[in-house]
Amino acid sequence: MSEHSPQPSPEPSPGRIMAAEIAEQPAVLRRLLAEGAGPIRETAARIAAREPRFVLLTARGTSDNAALYAKYLLEILLGKPCGLTSMSTTTAYGAKPDLDGCLVITVSQSGGSPDLVASTLAAREAGAITLAVTNNAASPLAEAAEYHIDVLAGPERALPATKTYTAELLALYLFVEGLRGGDGAAAARDLPALAEEIIGRAPEVRQLAGRYRFAERMVLTSRGYGYPTAKEAALKLMETSYIPALSYSGADLLHGPLAMVDNVSPVIAIVTDGRGGEALQPVLDRLRDRGADLVVIGPKAQVDAASAGFALPTAGVPEELQPILEIIPLQLLAHEVTLARGQDPDAPRALAKVTETR
Repeated sequence: MSEHSPQPSPEPSPGRIMAAEIAEQPAVLRRLLAEGAGPIRETAARIAAREPRFVLLTARGTSDNAALYAKYLLEILLGKPCGLTSMSTTTAYGAKPDLDGCLVITVSQSGGSPDLVASTLAAREAGAITLAVTNNAASPLAEAAEYHIDVLAGPERALPATKTYTAELLALYLFVEGLRGGDGAAAARDLPALAEEIIGRAPEVRQLAGRYRFAERMVLTSRGYGYPTAKEAALKLMETSYIPALSYSGADLLHGPLAMVDNVSPVIAIVTDGRGGEALQPVLDRLRDRGADLVVIGPKAQVDAASAGFALPTAGVPEELQPILEIIPLQLLAHEVTLARGQDPDAPRALAKVTETR
């Protein structure tokens, strides 16, 4: 090869796309607060005027965890009866539920999964008020629903969803606040800067990741608003590093699964600063009694008590907004653990960006 011959392009480094999209989250949150809060509040006002009696949430995968977060918001802040749908009852079994006066919220990053579209159309035909929450305003799901909220996360190229998840959480929070006539943007204004602070501490997470390089399984637990975070973190670890990661409500963990925890079992506890964290304390005590390898994601005092973890800057942040910050170090952890195990978090095996379930 002559000195003037073109040189081959270097191979892209593993995980660079996922890392870049994790780093975009402060900008996405700012954009959603600046450009999306007004339209979300208007949509919420129109739906509130129709006085829905109860709420059903429909989603898959990462969006299912965002929907679970919305369930906590709706039940705690609005006192609305709320449930998660089983799509196969309509798409596979052809059930004809009476959804008159029900608000059906379907959450999906792509808005392209056929079962989500079919379920939304069936709900609309059954008399429901239908709302799609997506990252694609031109998607089939957005078209199928009566109302739509765009989470404004921008194109997501990595297969593991990161920025769309936190954008969904914030959009759902703004929507629920809008339903009760509040201005959620004011309470959420500090989130972008706090997210930026967490991402800037990535070296702390990299150091923490070393303890999971050879893990054969992991357990994640939380209570209240933190429980969706535990489920989403487990999903991220499984789909990127292939570690079997089990997520439990702290209450459920005490009802049997605690028996599998011993002094070599890695446990990550997400401790929300508020009532959910208080409710988790007996579980943390039991885990310490069993000698579990416990890491805490939460307030500094809780991390210090566990001797390992990541202290979140949540002082003054309402408990219902903390999941938007809690998940970020866990996204970074999934990324770093995957790299430490010699795999590429950008391209997990057997995954596609749009899942064609029916």
